[in-house]
Amino acid sequence: MMLVTVEALKDLGGSATIQELDEKVIELEGVTEAEQAFTMPRDENRTRVNYYLAWARTYLKRGGALNNSKRGVWALTETGSAISDLSATQAIYDQVTQEERERARLKRLAAKKADAERGEEIEIMAEDGPADEEDWKSALLAVLGKMTPDGFERLAQRLLREAGFTKVEVRGKSGDGGIDGVGVLRVNLVSFQVYFQCKRWKGSVGSKEIRDFRGALQGRADKGLFITTGHFTSQASDEATRDGAIAIDLIDGDRLCELLKENRLGVQTRMIEQMSIHTKWFNGI
Repeated sequence: MMLVTVEALKDLGGSATIQELDEKVIELEGVTEAEQAFTMPRDENRTRVNYYLAWARTYLKRGGALNNSKRGVWALTETGSAISDLSATQAIYDQVTQEERERARLKRLAAKKADAERGEEIEIMAEDGPADEEDWKSALLAVLGKMTPDGFERLAQRLLREAGFTKVEVRGKSGDGGIDGVGVLRVNLVSFQVYFQCKRWKGSVGSKEIRDFRGALQGRADKGLFITTGHFTSQASDEATRDGAIAIDLIDGDRLCELLKENRLGVQTRMIEQMSIHTKWFNGI
């Protein structure tokens, strides 16, 4: 997946968001909608293709072939632009793998040293959360997955209100053609009535679900919003922006987590402080 990631970035002009990059790789590799729905064995909130592509980006970044901005835009470096075959990406893979082996070796040595000096150093640290961004998102999505359908609809209602929507109404179990609610979004002097569907979903949402939702919108609105805890296939993204059809904005599980974090809805960011007390230092005074 490393080489095709580089090729996809070249096709996209050297830079892309994660969504653009993933969709281009899926297109180049011919990954089907069914294959895009495959999830990781121990984490149904992560699709395999997105998981492997995340690792491909990580290895390429560690190898100096890619960099990324705080806005989540990934770009080729001079090193990355020069990659043209598997031998180059294999070299990066071997380099990073060797670095990880050395890191593991040093970690084992540090652990042995800590065991030998136990009682000489006391570490105090605040309660820590998941180690990386993907872990906290997986934990959050697991919580969302356990919510009741009406509870998740109320969460979507609250999120839309925080985002500036007014008159947000949840339709509940009305069976209104897949429409879960409606709200009004004011942009400058113009207001738009937006119908939304919010579904807890494991795996990927396909193009069929987008077409069905659009069918329910016909004659009602100029815009729709689809919110899910899962992922959208590249075909679903294409269907959502198809020319001549009602535009549908998509919020997948990753973006939903970010929005809940930004609006502090059930997610709180804390700075972790860690202190080490060296008893030998005090003995030397």
